[in-house]
Amino acid sequence: MKSLFLKIFLSYWVAQALFLALAILITLAVRERGESAAWDAQQATVLSKAVRTYEQRGPAEVRRYLEEVRDSLHTRTYLLDDRGEDVSGRELPRWAESLAKGVDPPRRDFWQRVTPSPFRRQVQVAASGHRYTLVAFLPPSGPFGPGGVPGLSILIGIISSGLVCYLLARYLTAPVVRLRAATQRLATGDLSARAGGLAARRRDEMAQLVRDFDTMAERLEATVNAQARLLNDISHELRSPLARLNVASALAHQRAGTEAHSALERIDLEAERLNELIGGLLTIARLDSGNDTRQKSRILVGEMIEGIAADADFEAQGRNCRVQSLIKEDCVVMGAPILLHSAIENVVRNAARYTEEGTSALITLERGYGGGGPEAVIRIADSGPGVPEEELDKLFRPFYRIDDARGRQTGGVGLGLAITERAVRLHGGTVKASNRPEGGLQVEIRLPSAAPVVSQDSASTVEQRQPVETSSSHSG
Repeated sequence: MKSLFLKIFLSYWVAQALFLALAILITLAVRERGESAAWDAQQATVLSKAVRTYEQRGPAEVRRYLEEVRDSLHTRTYLLDDRGEDVSGRELPRWAESLAKGVDPPRRDFWQRVTPSPFRRQVQVAASGHRYTLVAFLPPSGPFGPGGVPGLSILIGIISSGLVCYLLARYLTAPVVRLRAATQRLATGDLSARAGGLAARRRDEMAQLVRDFDTMAERLEATVNAQARLLNDISHELRSPLARLNVASALAHQRAGTEAHSALERIDLEAERLNELIGGLLTIARLDSGNDTRQKSRILVGEMIEGIAADADFEAQGRNCRVQSLIKEDCVVMGAPILLHSAIENVVRNAARYTEEGTSALITLERGYGGGGPEAVIRIADSGPGVPEEELDKLFRPFYRIDDARGRQTGGVGLGLAITERAVRLHGGTVKASNRPEGGLQVEIRLPSAAPVVSQDSASTVEQRQPVETSSSHSG
């Protein structure tokens, strides 16, 4: 049982029900013994009076007298003669026949086994010399028997205790439910999530926990927003001196001699890399803030993947590698084409860069199903060295690289996969990396899919198409 509400509710309800049942059982057991003692004290008197009534007034009068005893003492009685027959001519029940023979009837139900015996037998020899036997049955005051607690009362008691326990459990677990919902929203990137509401009217420890959570969420939102603004402002501020640096470099190329060209070309290269870094930082800041306002449209994912594979395959031929695509079933997603193209291309370029020489990187697309419905499942696999298991979750952090000492020839500045993760999350999807059993790294991207399109199978390198504008910053 995983629900805290059910644990509290059922434990309280069972405890209340047991308390109610024990109270009833103890009360009725005590009452049973009291009624038995009262009958035992009057049994001899009843027998003497019944014998006297029978001998003096006849069977009709003794029958009337025993009916009065039944009404007043709630006890069924029979007066038997020497032959074991009722003196008033009534038909004897089985328990009375057994008692007349001196044998206690068997106890059939649980209540009769846990309470004193309800059967009584007493013999008297009258002055006339006749032998009379009085047999009696005291109806048990069980929960559903005469004189006991009506079954409706027990039902009302159980229902009322259940209602009280339900309200109590609801009161105790309501803040936990709100905390869980707010935590889930916070984990998905909604920094405005708060768990307040009920906490304003309560002063207990749970309400204090809710208020502490809201305080933490407010500080977290303020810190993240401040970092995003700082990153965005710094990136914008760097653009101006970088633009002036490019102008100065162009003028220097015109005025300098041939001996300075190599140094100026190096300046141009580093300026281009700096511009690339600033572009990646601005993209990260925009995606983190959730303010990306690019217009979304229907995207044929298979067509996009084929184009990316063609471009990457052309670039990978210099390392004697290939990039192939396998479209098992085409899918349609709603998204920003340029942003989604950049997200997939960043992963594909990484795969082409790290796959072993002479091998291929493979992009597969198929239709899958997740908790939210149909999904487009994209897997990019390479045959490279893979990534240590403890590093897999860190691949999508900005500026994270497995080998901090590697140069530009082996990887970018560490923004490509960070942009991919944020772009996929902005489209409502997920991305994760895992090591392949046969070696190499596999990155799986899942995106919510729209209406399906006609599927097609292809497992070949496709024709090159015009490249689409994308961020050239890639992480390792």
